[in-house]
Amino acid sequence: MNNIEPARWTRRHLGGLTESAATTAPVVPSWPAPRVLPSDDVWDLWPVQEEDGTPSIVLGLELWMALAAPATGHPEERHGRARLRLLGRGGDGWTDLGHVFADGASLGGREWSGSAVRRPDGTVSVFYTAAGGRGEPRPTFSQRVAEARPRLLTGDGVVTLEKDADHREILRSDGRTYLPADETEGAPGGIRAFRDPGWFRDPADGSEHLLVAASVPWHDGFMGAIALAGARPGGWSLGPPLLVADGVNHEIERPHVVVHDSTYYLFFVTQHHAFHPRGSAPTGLYGFAAPALTGPYRPLNGSGLVIRNPPAHPDQAYAWLVLADLRVVSFLNYRSPGGEDLRDAGMAEARAGFAGTVAPVLRLALDGLTTSINSHDLTDR
Repeated sequence: MNNIEPARWTRRHLGGLTESAATTAPVVPSWPAPRVLPSDDVWDLWPVQEEDGTPSIVLGLELWMALAAPATGHPEERHGRARLRLLGRGGDGWTDLGHVFADGASLGGREWSGSAVRRPDGTVSVFYTAAGGRGEPRPTFSQRVAEARPRLLTGDGVVTLEKDADHREILRSDGRTYLPADETEGAPGGIRAFRDPGWFRDPADGSEHLLVAASVPWHDGFMGAIALAGARPGGWSLGPPLLVADGVNHEIERPHVVVHDSTYYLFFVTQHHAFHPRGSAPTGLYGFAAPALTGPYRPLNGSGLVIRNPPAHPDQAYAWLVLADLRVVSFLNYRSPGGEDLRDAGMAEARAGFAGTVAPVLRLALDGLTTSINSHDLTDR
């Protein structure tokens, strides 16, 4: 793994980006959409996977996790209150199965995105981002990757996770290849990243890996990257980046890999305000493909763009995640009458334009380095 030559996402790639129906999500006609949790915002969701990558089904429910926080105040404040929520998805929609962890059990002051895999021994490996620290006088943005392994319980016909599992830190930025993830004064985006661990088992040899959204040095600032870590008998080993945004973007998020027709598809998301120059490419799902996990990677559709929001609603959805069956899930974010960015708007205006719920499911078609949105179901949430 130490011989990886990182793929570079460059301005030349983005120069070939064009607006196309094949990569543009449809407008969601109903806004605000029905909420998954009536009193909570929900965003960044992922399935509890079986070890082959398919979603786990228990007692007739497809098991999912998501970030959740009370739907009060400015929507951007939710990140400071985020906790992992267990959800069940069945024929009648979504069922709230409660917080994943007991109050105060996680290693950070907040719980940010990750992934989960159901193990043969009846436990679930929950990989998550421990953000900040417990009992901080003010929230900080330090980030490290943690794991808890609670047992999956189904007593009395109810799906739950045991609350007394141990939590342990398994990865943090090394301070050399990957910059420490913390607050940075005056830097674009404000914080550096070491978060969003995405679990993946390589079908080529059965090895386990985590993909992590990271930051690497770039001139006097930083740029986004995807770190790759491998499971070892004594823990996890952090290797070189799989991909770096070569000066074009400072915040890559939610990296994950799907294998389709023997090709490895590396996906990630980012927002228009993270590009350099700001707004030079749209908020979207981006991706590269390779014949093996470690590369060499080439951009999908020439530019890397796989799914973008409709131009009239540039912040309609975010945090797209491609599943093994090529379903694509995300959450509904902001919509404003004039399409303006509501992240910095006043509380009332931002709250009125924020959905904070699960988006309609999209489906991808993959053909080598070419992708297209194959179909969509605007009732499938």
